[in-house]
Amino acid sequence: MKLPEQKTVLGITPTALDNGRRAFIRSAGLMAAGATVLGVTGFPEEAEAQAITDPVVLNFALNLEYLEAEFYLRAAYGRGLNAADTSGSGTMGAVTGGRQVTFATPLVEGYAKEIANDEEAHVKFLRSALGGARVARPAINLETSFTAAAQAAGLIGANDTFDAFANEDNFLLAAFIFEDVGVTAYKGAARLISNKDFLEAAAGILAVEAYHAGEIRTLLAGAGFFAQANAISDARDSLDGSSDLDQGIGSETAPNIIPTDGNAIAFSRTPQQVLNIVYLGQSASPASFFPNQLNGTVK
Repeated sequence: MKLPEQKTVLGITPTALDNGRRAFIRSAGLMAAGATVLGVTGFPEEAEAQAITDPVVLNFALNLEYLEAEFYLRAAYGRGLNAADTSGSGTMGAVTGGRQVTFATPLVEGYAKEIANDEEAHVKFLRSALGGARVARPAINLETSFTAAAQAAGLIGANDTFDAFANEDNFLLAAFIFEDVGVTAYKGAARLISNKDFLEAAAGILAVEAYHAGEIRTLLAGAGFFAQANAISDARDSLDGSSDLDQGIGSETAPNIIPTDGNAIAFSRTPQQVLNIVYLGQSASPASFFPNQLNGTVK
């Protein structure tokens, strides 16, 4: 079946979206802010062996899994993580926003539930692997953060709001904000893990996250949301630094479901580049996905 040449979301056409995105990124200064925090190249190699231990890396991953699990569980089931799966060191935070999505397509709802189950299992696994060293779930913002991200991408105007849980289409666009970040975060963290058992487990989680990302990217392409997804990709790229890493989903005639380099290898992000995206700028703020920063050493 031929896909539509143009797909609108929230009444915005691809042309208007592209113009709005460029204007917002220029005016907000997000690219400059995201690129200046501690340097986007990440941790110096000489410091890694001294400061970046396996528990530090796994807790960084746990923070990201908290975010994904809380998002998908609310969208798929209308609930969050069990209280027993959120305790630990650091400041425990509440989750703001989120509710069950009324899906229009049974298959998309099935995908959402499958991903939610996986993300909840990842949280449980990482917490078990860390034992007493695990961090608590930090405060998570699933409300105004999506509006800020949608504004940065030009999906909406500066005075508009974006409800990630309003419908199936919004859910898919919101999910795209996370999925590629999780894949590149695990890929980048691999070189920092010294224990081979932990490394193998992290590789397994990376593979699952990559499957999730492929599902979301394929669903967006099938729905004709090429312009919207590419705008989100551009916004992520503006936040993580000066390098041109991120890749959208291409076009109807040249889809790009699997983002790779010239050797067909997935790219990596440093911990700092990941922070720049989930903080939506220079540092955590009320509009960030983590308004009070992450818990743990890397925050």
